[in-house]
Amino acid sequence: MTQDIRPEGPGGDRLREEAVERRKETARRFAGQAALALARAVLVIFFLPAFVILLYAVVPPPATPLMLIRAIEGYGISKQWKPLDEISPHLQRAVIAAEDGKFCRHGGFDWEAVDSAIERRRQGGRVVGASTISMQTAKNLFLWPARTYFRKGGEAYITVWLETLLSKRRILELYLNVIEFGPGLYGAEAAARHYFGVAAADLSPSQAAQLAAVLPSPLTWRPVASARAGTIEVRARSVQLGSDGPC
Repeated sequence: MTQDIRPEGPGGDRLREEAVERRKETARRFAGQAALALARAVLVIFFLPAFVILLYAVVPPPATPLMLIRAIEGYGISKQWKPLDEISPHLQRAVIAAEDGKFCRHGGFDWEAVDSAIERRRQGGRVVGASTISMQTAKNLFLWPARTYFRKGGEAYITVWLETLLSKRRILELYLNVIEFGPGLYGAEAAARHYFGVAAADLSPSQAAQLAAVLPSPLTWRPVASARAGTIEVRARSVQLGSDGPC
């Protein structure tokens, strides 16, 4: 015969209320821990790019997401870091002329180009030409090549940190060492030696223009004498470099 030991009367009500309070307290504790973990994650996501950028202010990036993606795709990785002083000023002028004529005058974003790109999008055209050298550097250092609004938002956020923490000289130096110039080719030195058999420091104006010409589509375009390269070479002559870097 089983014995019924369920509490009865006011005492049973009190025990049930205490059990309910314990469950509520457990739920509150769990919610607090979850909120704390979320806040920590947000802080890490918010400040991690800044920490890495400060590291890249003095240390060459060992690799980039794009390099790893291309390696998985079977292209390999060919790169060799060179300080800006060992990269031809012709190439420095050429990439500014080709990719970001206002590089020294904006804070990371060319708002006129952005407005033009938005207008082209409204008219049903393809959005091109709004990415500055700073934005491309942010994308290449931290992100992937897919064209999505999420990636573009991350690119804009990281660009703000780049422009805040680094000099224009360092941004251009990073750009010219990580940018993709061809299948498995990253940076000025690897590209100069692969395509022309010379060091990045020895690139001629025409060679520099030809390299800059492939940047919009490095997997399919090759550095050759072309109308685009000729236009870039002419424009590059008007780009004035500073005494200690591009600006």
